[in-house]
Amino acid sequence: MKTMIVTGGARGIGAELVRHFSGSGWRVAFCWNTSAEAAEILSRETGAIPLPCDVRSEDQVKDMLARARKQLGHIDALICNAGAAWSGLTEEMPLTEYERLTDTNLRGAFLCVREALPDLRASRGSALLISSMWGTVGASCETVYSATKAALQCMARSLAKEVGPSGVRVNCVAPGATDTDMMACYSEADKRAIAEDTPLGRLCTPRDVALAADFLLSDGAAFITGQTLVVDGGFTL
Repeated sequence: MKTMIVTGGARGIGAELVRHFSGSGWRVAFCWNTSAEAAEILSRETGAIPLPCDVRSEDQVKDMLARARKQLGHIDALICNAGAAWSGLTEEMPLTEYERLTDTNLRGAFLCVREALPDLRASRGSALLISSMWGTVGASCETVYSATKAALQCMARSLAKEVGPSGVRVNCVAPGATDTDMMACYSEADKRAIAEDTPLGRLCTPRDVALAADFLLSDGAAFITGQTLVVDGGFTL
């Protein structure tokens, strides 16, 4: 049975990734940080293994990977989905929020990938980083969020070159504006405006992201690495 770890798996896109891959024959472990109740409910629903972990902590990431390794036996895929957002004028952004975003979105992905690489080399597996369309084009009032998501796309390209000779693939999915609790800072009018500006006429859904992830982790993408698949309904065209 194929196995995977999903970070930030208790809510939103992460929870849909856990549901999708658990329902598609994968053995899934997922980490969570603050959503204990949601993680327990999702585990009962899917059979996936919940593992508490703050991906900003090197020690917690090492412990999470060790526990996942013990329960899964091997690791075929890692999806780095854990993320944080902040919206507002750049000159009004507190340094604590800058650090929260960079530590979660970039440091967290780095720590998880670094710890999982020996396992992925052994299984000739894949890492998938969840970026954002704003990492491709940038978003007003989301400067640091956009910068961290752009960094993930570059990380995927660099890692693909580094670990490709070991048979490991590394790719990104860059979702469009996805209607989860991370969009709580957007008003309903803002959401409607984004949908109206999207050629396909709606917001992205967690399922859209899960289906893109499924493709990039499948044999159908066996010769695809270092790429970013933008799932935004044409918004960034």
